[in-house]
Amino acid sequence: MSTLTFTYIGGPTAIFEYAGTRFITDPTFDAPRQYADDPDETVLVKTAAPGIAREDIGHIDAVLLSHHGHKDNLDYEGLELLATGITTLSTRDAAADLFGGAVIGLDSWETHELNGITITAVPALHGPPGSEPLVGRVTGFVLEAPNEPTVYVSGDNASLPLVHQIAERFPDIEIAILFAGAVVVPGIKGYLTLTSEQAAAAAAILGVSHVLGVHTEDWEHFSHSRAELEAAFADSGLLVSTPRGATVAL
Repeated sequence: MSTLTFTYIGGPTAIFEYAGTRFITDPTFDAPRQYADDPDETVLVKTAAPGIAREDIGHIDAVLLSHHGHKDNLDYEGLELLATGITTLSTRDAAADLFGGAVIGLDSWETHELNGITITAVPALHGPPGSEPLVGRVTGFVLEAPNEPTVYVSGDNASLPLVHQIAERFPDIEIAILFAGAVVVPGIKGYLTLTSEQAAAAAAILGVSHVLGVHTEDWEHFSHSRAELEAAFADSGLLVSTPRGATVAL
């Protein structure tokens, strides 16, 4: 079995190499700033710069984009990365709305083959039931390759029932990249992503051996920090330490 490497950049953004292919999740590389482009949308405030600048990340083979409608998952620098034409897997809505790149939209359970890797789009819900008209569609991903561990990337999912569905379809998931942070925004009652405790529950449902936690830092609307995520996984031995900007091997 080959080694998976993981580099945490900040927020929802990480680079991981799997089966010889370099992926990046939800690319966000802007400097700290406030996003208030649309008066009808919640003002988002970014509080920290990325651990690695976009120009320093090296070659990336593909983007795994959970959704495109919120700056904390795809910011201006992220859009510039997509505009280079890099292969990007995301929702059907993202494929319809984004231009200047090679965005492939997938419905839940659809697959895409890349360098011998089967990537399956899996369901996600960005908030409590009924919130989709307000926050839009999101997706997660499962990656499989010969002689490699199966990897789950949750995206901005807040639904444990959907995690159960994914575990039933993919009983051999070994590594989970979980977007946590317990996001709260005005106008929606409930969390838009997993809480720290829900992330630990998701890991138990999946039966994974390693968890890589993202989406807990750099934005004011994240209500659970990395420290709270670590507390939820205390004594489990599942949560991998991922210092900002450093590459770790699993």
